[in-house]
Amino acid sequence: MTASTECTVFKYTQKETGRRKAAHVLCRSDIVFAAVQVVRSGGETNLHSHGKLDGFWFVLRGAARFYTTDDEVLAELSAEEGILIPRGYPYWFESVGSEVLELLQVEASVTQYDTVRGFGEDRTDYTPRTTRDSDVMVLKDEA
Repeated sequence: MTASTECTVFKYTQKETGRRKAAHVLCRSDIVFAAVQVVRSGGETNLHSHGKLDGFWFVLRGAARFYTTDDEVLAELSAEEGILIPRGYPYWFESVGSEVLELLQVEASVTQYDTVRGFGEDRTDYTPRTTRDSDVMVLKDEA
C-alpha cells in the first residue's frame, strides 16, 4: 500500500457482537490505524508487545487497568484518560468495573502494512493468549 493522498472520514457506532472483545476499525493508512476496542468481562489481553508499533490507548467509556511484566500496574484509567505504550514494551490490559470498556486504539508503525491484520502480526506473546482468536471480532465501521 502506498501513502494515500485522500482524507478518510469515519464514524463510530457500537455494534452488539455478543463477543467478549470486538475491534471496530475506524480508519487506516500504511503506517497508522485507529480502532475502538469494546471489551467485556473476560476479554482481557495477555502479556505481549509489538516490536514496530507505538500504541496510543484512550478510554472513551468504562475503566481499564494496564499492566506490564510480573503484573505490575502501569495505570488505572477511566473515561478521558489514556496511556502511550512504546514499541517493544510488554503490556496487557483488562476491563475493570461493571461498565463495558470502550478504548480508542491508535497504532503507529515504523513499517508499512497493506492490511489491518498486518499490524497485528507484529506481536510477541510472553504468556498464552487469554481470548481465543474466535472470541475476537474485527469490524470495519462504515463512514
